[in-house]
This record gives sequence, structure tokens and C-alpha cells, in this order.
Amino acid sequence: MKRKLPDLEAMAAWGATIAEFVQPGDVIALEGGLGAGKTTLARAILGALGHEGEVPSPTFTIIETYNAPPLRVPVAHADFYRLEESSEVIELGLDDYREGAVLIAEWPDHAGGFAHEAGCLTIVLETAEEGRLATVKPGADWVGRTP
Repeated sequence: MKRKLPDLEAMAAWGATIAEFVQPGDVIALEGGLGAGKTTLARAILGALGHEGEVPSPTFTIIETYNAPPLRVPVAHADFYRLEESSEVIELGLDDYREGAVLIAEWPDHAGGFAHEAGCLTIVLETAEEGRLATVKPGADWVGRTP
């Protein structure tokens, strides 16, 4: 499924729609090149879940956590760009962060990928003539609730 996102307002609205459907255990795997809009979409999802304030890119910290409440569900927002080997996710304790939470994963391939998980919603973002183009690949658990 493809979705056109012509501007920031469209990205924010779609992030809010995704937020309506997420549940603990889900992974939102955000793929795309530098500047494709991965962090922008992650910010939109977090804002729609109830986070107020800044959402720093986790490029240097690798994982940022957001708790419920105020969020509807807890979220671990990760940027795996700096990982040199996928085995480093074990050292990070990623499983602990994921317990009962939604994982928003930027550069998921650097962590070994999550598309094999039933709860993974893979979103590939590309720059387009106007805004961005998102290609959505839902895992089995997303059937019937794909935004």
C-alpha cells in the first residue's frame, strides 16, 4: 500500500492515525534515506499518543523512552543508524525497553530488522516531487487495523 504525504500537515495527520491503532508489542519500522522523514513521523506518532514537548532524535542516545501516562501506551523510540553490527541490540537491552511498549525503530535493518514479527508495521519513506511517499507493509497482527 502506498500513501502520499505532500506536506508536514499530512505527515502529522497520518502519524495521528497510526497512533490510534498501535498497541503494546507493536513495532513501527521506519525505513528510508537521510532526510526522508522518519523522525518527523515518529514525532507525529508520539505527539498523537499524548507526548508534549520536545522529541529529540535518538541518533546519539540510540534509544529514548516515553512512558504511560501521559502516553496512551509506553514507547521506545530507537535510531539504530550508528550500530555497526545487529548483535549490538543485545548489549543495549532492547528487549527490556520493548516489554509492554511500542517500538518505533529508525534504521531497523541496522538492528537485524523486525519485518519477520507479526506486530511489525514497516513504513518506507521516500522523497517525492511533493513531500514524501510512504510504502506500508503490515505484519499479520496489523490485518484489519492498517492505517
